[in-house]
Amino acid sequence: MSPLNKKSIASKITNLHHLRQLHAQLVLHSQHYHNHWVALLLTQCTRLLAPSNYAWHIFHFATYPNVHVFTCMLKYYSQIGATTEVVSLFKHMQYYDIKPDTSFYPVLIKSAGKASMLLHAHLLKLGHSHDHHVRNAIMGMHTKYGHIELARKQFDEMPERTVADWNVIISGYWKCGNEEEASRLFHMMGESEKNVITWTTMVTGHAKMRNLKTARMYFDKMPERSVVSWNAMLSGYTQSGAAQETVRLFNDMLSSGNEPDETTWVTVLSSCSSLGDPCLAESIVRKLDKMNFRSNYFVKTALLDMHAKCGNLEVAQKIFHQLGVYKNSVAWNAMISAYARVGDLSLARDLFNKMPERNTVSWNSMIAGYAQNGESLKAIKLFKEMIFSKDSKPDEVTMVSVFSACGHLGRLGLGNWAVSILSENHIKLSISGYNSLIFMYLRCGSMEDATIIFQEMETRDLISYNTLISGLAAHGHGTESIKLMSKMKEDGIEPDRITYIGVLTACSHAGLLEEGRKVFESIKVPDVDHYACMIDMLGRVGKVEEAMKLIQSMPMEPHAGIYGSLLNATSIHKRVELGELAAAKLFKVEPHNSANYVLLSNIYALAGRWKDVDKVRDKMRKQGVKKTTARSWLSVAKF
Repeated sequence: MSPLNKKSIASKITNLHHLRQLHAQLVLHSQHYHNHWVALLLTQCTRLLAPSNYAWHIFHFATYPNVHVFTCMLKYYSQIGATTEVVSLFKHMQYYDIKPDTSFYPVLIKSAGKASMLLHAHLLKLGHSHDHHVRNAIMGMHTKYGHIELARKQFDEMPERTVADWNVIISGYWKCGNEEEASRLFHMMGESEKNVITWTTMVTGHAKMRNLKTARMYFDKMPERSVVSWNAMLSGYTQSGAAQETVRLFNDMLSSGNEPDETTWVTVLSSCSSLGDPCLAESIVRKLDKMNFRSNYFVKTALLDMHAKCGNLEVAQKIFHQLGVYKNSVAWNAMISAYARVGDLSLARDLFNKMPERNTVSWNSMIAGYAQNGESLKAIKLFKEMIFSKDSKPDEVTMVSVFSACGHLGRLGLGNWAVSILSENHIKLSISGYNSLIFMYLRCGSMEDATIIFQEMETRDLISYNTLISGLAAHGHGTESIKLMSKMKEDGIEPDRITYIGVLTACSHAGLLEEGRKVFESIKVPDVDHYACMIDMLGRVGKVEEAMKLIQSMPMEPHAGIYGSLLNATSIHKRVELGELAAAKLFKVEPHNSANYVLLSNIYALAGRWKDVDKVRDKMRKQGVKKTTARSWLSVAKF
């Protein structure tokens, strides 16, 4: 068969099924062991990311593999990151006494992992180290494994430097976090020497260091951009959580006429997933369809994740089934999380049980699903299974869900057991992890343990303070909550609306009216919930008329909670007229809330106005309002 025919056949292979059909035809005609056909099949395996056992099977059918076949197999292993197999392949090549030319060695060096360090001496012996491609690959190897000083020595000793050499050394300094030297070398280069890779290296470096403004400055100054340049800037935005910027830049990319590739689509779809906007997701899918882009399984997995997070489970499930043998852990985990998010825990668990291989994210998705849907005992039980499993170890994300479950169960002993798992598995908590631990201790009723954790934190954020303040409020520690808010300001953290609600609630529970009033007056623009706290505070100390005046002065419409606080205060302090007024407002806002009718009825009963009690009961019957039966919760489940 002529080379033209082979090229024509190769262009028609678009998926693994086509490749297997071609392979079957070659076997049928006894052509499958010829080197030129083996090389073509391996090239397609690399392009389609075929399973490694299938590629190995094709390679071993070559009776006398030549250098071209070995090179194709090397590129396949390089593509899938199989470093051990690369070393074995090179030994196999030496066994056949095949001596490749210098073009083979750069690929070998880049693919052999840390074993490539041993190849340096071998190449010196063969005299290939003077070839500029091999030399560049060796320098890249040094930078990859953190030997920047060896790479720099080699760079400084070069009689002539190509742009590829400059690019490798600049990239090397970025890898070891030396922004200053990377930038200095970039500016040492003449403008005419820099190519698109040089500029892209600077964009990538700054983006990974979260210097997005500087990364964007280099991106905007680029004389020309490749799809890799666009991807570097898009990835920078996505990894920093700037999803809206990712979408805007992607639209700019399309307007500029640049064609997105698989990496572009995966990056953009990932940003859309984080936004969870169904309309945006739909517009991105339309663009994908309009461009007739042939999605590989990476793109399909990203699509699945986006649809799942946007609540379009039907489409997500369809893609999940289409992936077939290409379902990876990301696809499985996305579906588990999606079902758990909508509360369908049985389907989520069914998928979890069917997974061929689980990772930590799989366990985390299912444990979080139980914890977030009120199935705390099931979350703890599954966590125990995870600890005893051999496939995964818990991480901080796991522990946040477990702390939440322990907190909702209110079991301090269980919470302390969960904390012991941290040291056993060498898990270090971030600020959010410590915040969840504080929340757990508060829910378990241990203000002391929550305070100890808070004091042990090296760095605290707004949530840290708000969580502890809410705990102080629940325990009626008004003075302590005010002091904590002062410390918060000293630490340079400005209180938000939640902070003020917590402090006002603490003052209300502690009966600290004057202190609470000062806090309320310090709020620049108090909202309706701040007014509700203040009215509750006034009502608790019997200042019912002042509470009424405050309601009348409000710049916004009071909600049911405000009139509820007033009604409760009139009940405690036997202020029938104001109670009637508050109840009348509540009957309009919450006509079917039986608690309001019962409270007014109790006010009348305490005042001995039995006819009015009967009127309230008649009104309940006419409105179809039924008194809610009181319930007592008793935990009998055993852990």
